[in-house]
Amino acid sequence: MSKNTIKTVILLAFIGGLFMLVGQLIGGRNGLTIAFFIALAFVGFQYWMSDTIAIKAARAVPVGEAQMPEYYAIVRDLTQRAGLPMPKLYVTPDMQPNAFATGRNPDHAAVAVTRGILEICTWDEMKGVLAHELCHVGNRDILITSIAASLALAITFVSRFALFFGGGGDRDGNLFEQLALIILAPLAATILQLALSRSREYEADRCGARMLGDGEPLARALAKLEAGARQVPMNIPPAVAPLFIVNPLSGRKIAFKNLFADHPPTEDRIRRLRSKEWAN
Repeated sequence: MSKNTIKTVILLAFIGGLFMLVGQLIGGRNGLTIAFFIALAFVGFQYWMSDTIAIKAARAVPVGEAQMPEYYAIVRDLTQRAGLPMPKLYVTPDMQPNAFATGRNPDHAAVAVTRGILEICTWDEMKGVLAHELCHVGNRDILITSIAASLALAITFVSRFALFFGGGGDRDGNLFEQLALIILAPLAATILQLALSRSREYEADRCGARMLGDGEPLARALAKLEAGARQVPMNIPPAVAPLFIVNPLSGRKIAFKNLFADHPPTEDRIRRLRSKEWAN
């Protein structure tokens, strides 16, 4: 088990524990039960609708093999290496170079690339990008990140409800501590969720490099994509941004950027790929 996988388990456990703590605080055992079903509803919606939401948000259109034979040939080769079913393939009209994968499981997966990435990356570099995206599919990262995002959203929802309508399963407890938890829990959940997202990106980089036996194609592609994302804006909802291989909103200024980033620093990803950390 890789370090990133262990980190994923720990982060998910922390988010789940925080969720249970907030539910217990707000309404005791009944509050925990209610909060659980709220989280379940959020997770279910994200899980079943993740592909539809992402594809529509990116304005992606399906492409056939006759239209893009190289695209199909690369993905078919990589899926056979990984033992995965062939996903649906899409292209988005965006000129920002980028790509993403979505779908609730490998049998219902989709991979999309932008017009921009097709213009600046060689097919060898595209192979590195597509290997990364198929690793997300094979590792079921859409499910993992959907659970984390849904729990964070549920914590925010339940905390806001408690803040405005009152709550507290332990009425004899310290009111200040309860209020502090209700206010800070959503922030903590978001930070943990984003840390998990960064961990899954590192893991997909490692997996993709191993699939090809070479990290250089992806490293070269990431350098191009990072520069392109800063120069060419993309108009998508922030909720969809974590799906992309590099942050499509990286041109926006964000306070405490590393703490609130859903992607690890691209220069660090490139360093890891070129130093062959993926081979360990």
